[in-house]
This record gives sequence, C-alpha cells and structure tokens, in this order.
Amino acid sequence: MADVKYYSEEGLEKLKNELHQLETVERPKISQQIAEARDKGDLSENAEYDAAKEAQGLLEAKIAQLKELIGKARVIDESQIDDSKVLLFSNVKIKNLKNKAKMTYTIVPEKESNLKEGKISVDSPIAKGLLGKEIGDKVDIEVPAGTVTFEIIDISRE
Repeated sequence: MADVKYYSEEGLEKLKNELHQLETVERPKISQQIAEARDKGDLSENAEYDAAKEAQGLLEAKIAQLKELIGKARVIDESQIDDSKVLLFSNVKIKNLKNKAKMTYTIVPEKESNLKEGKISVDSPIAKGLLGKEIGDKVDIEVPAGTVTFEIIDISRE
C-alpha cells in the first residue's frame, strides 16, 4: 500500500466533510438539473441536459477520488512525534544564513499546506531539505531563486 497518505486529524476531517457535502448537497442538485433538462424535451439537441450530465460525471469522479484518498489516509498521532529531528507535523524555525531572516514552518501533507498559515507541503523543496535534520544542522536547499543555506534553530510540535 505505497499510496498511503498521512494527515492530521483535522486534515482528514476536512476531506470527510468535503465528501459529505458533495454526496448530500451537490449530487442531488445535479440530479435535479438533469431531471429538469430531461423534461424540456428532445435530448439530442438539449445543451442543458448535456451540460448537466457532464457536470454529473465530473462530480462522480471527484467523489470517487475523495473516497480513495480517505480509504488510504492514515492519521498521525502528533503527540508521538520525535522533536529531535524534522518530521511530518514538526514546527521548524530556520534562519536564512545569507540574509539572516528567520522563518517558522510546519511540515504538513500536501493537501493541508497553506503558506499564509506557515504550513508547507512535505513535498516542497524546503521541507524535503529539512526532513531528518536536527537543531544546529545547516542545509543547502535548491529553491527557484537558487541554492539557499538554512540553519535549523528549533524543532517543536504545535
């Protein structure tokens, strides 16, 4: 099961809520649109019917994708995270050694990343460069602007 994705409890709950919304609100809405379009007569020239059927296909694909994600999801117990190394769900305070800027990031799964909240994807270049490192380590990380050297100042949990 190589496709296992790890989530925080909150992140998995968001996925489940999105699935519930699609199944209980959006699906009936599209079914209603199809029924209304069907009532308008000749389906061979009915653009509304075609559009509603296409929307239904896209919705069902999204529902299937979410069900698959949720089925392969695993929740990480954040209280069991080792604070001595940078791991998934670690809060990492780093310093850019060139301009002395300090930043704090939380390493999260792809679906939970949000740069405004300081949550970076475990698949991002910075997170990949930090994973497994310890406080005091200096790491060279390839970013779009070139190679940047960071020092890990602190590792903690939320």
